[in-house]
Amino acid sequence: MSTLDAHLVALDARTGSVIWETEVEEASAGYSKTAAPLIVGDKGFTGVAGGEFGTRGVVDAYNINTGDRQWHFYTTPGPDHPDSRTWSGNSWRTGGSASWMTGSYDPNLNLVYWGTGNPGPDYDGTVREGDNLYSDSVVALDADTGELKWHFQFTPHDLHDWDSTQIPILADTEFEGEPRKLMLFPNRNAFFYVLDRETGEFLLGTPYAKQTWSDGLDESGRPLLLPNKEPSTEGTVVSPGITGGFNWWSPTYSPRTDLLYVMAYDSEMRYFIRPVDYERGQSYRAGGGVTPEPPERYRRAVRAIFPQTGERQWEFPVNSRTTSGLMSTVGDLVFGGTADGFFFALDAVTGEEL
Repeated sequence: MSTLDAHLVALDARTGSVIWETEVEEASAGYSKTAAPLIVGDKGFTGVAGGEFGTRGVVDAYNINTGDRQWHFYTTPGPDHPDSRTWSGNSWRTGGSASWMTGSYDPNLNLVYWGTGNPGPDYDGTVREGDNLYSDSVVALDADTGELKWHFQFTPHDLHDWDSTQIPILADTEFEGEPRKLMLFPNRNAFFYVLDRETGEFLLGTPYAKQTWSDGLDESGRPLLLPNKEPSTEGTVVSPGITGGFNWWSPTYSPRTDLLYVMAYDSEMRYFIRPVDYERGQSYRAGGGVTPEPPERYRRAVRAIFPQTGERQWEFPVNSRTTSGLMSTVGDLVFGGTADGFFFALDAVTGEEL
């Protein structure tokens, strides 16, 4: 298990006694851990939180029997790597790109897929000019060595806190008439992406929630930015809000219906910039956001999406605040819940409430 002070702990499942405990990173520097490790064979893969504190993100592998670290991957490349040129000066050192959710694993390709968070500071991009790799990305790592096999960045030079730590969904289905190993990724930036998970090739990207920051994606999946959408001292209203079109809660895919189901959120936020100097262990956000309208006016809905086209098959409105993940079953059901204590079951084909 992970602890909030950035330790990884192995417990005896029968007695609860500690078998070993390892400090992954220093809590005093702003690091924490918020997600379960991913266990594959004799390794446990894990990330860190703390992207709002000027930390440097990592994905690590540990021996589950001893707690010894097996490999170490930084989610902001250092000066010995050409991708560090996507960070101005030494901004990669405090670049965030936290790995604060659990990734996914493909046993046939022996690849670990991990989503990464926003660059730091969140809202002031003037101190970190460039695309800021590998923030707001998914990275594919060799499970044995931690070697980077490919990466895809969803939001280059993010200024709106649109972490890409959503859980990568691995689906084997057809795309354009051919069987493909796909990665389905409804992103916090309100676009739904389909990637080839063997190569990282961009196949499809369409909005699935309200967005006002981009005029679409180019043929490589790079967003076509609209002007005057960056945070400002007086505040700039942009969709989606900081919580995104979707956040950390789990989406689900049914191979029976060939549909992806996501708890989507149509929102907007007024984004502000407030430049701040980095101080170790302190907040390094350089701005923030406020909702310009009552949250009750925002739309929340379970949306069923075709991976082949990004088109919406159906939606089921959810009239309460929710951070519920979804679960689909072989009985063609989709389950979810709401923050005010309701549990619901939907027909996976039609969206009808059962």
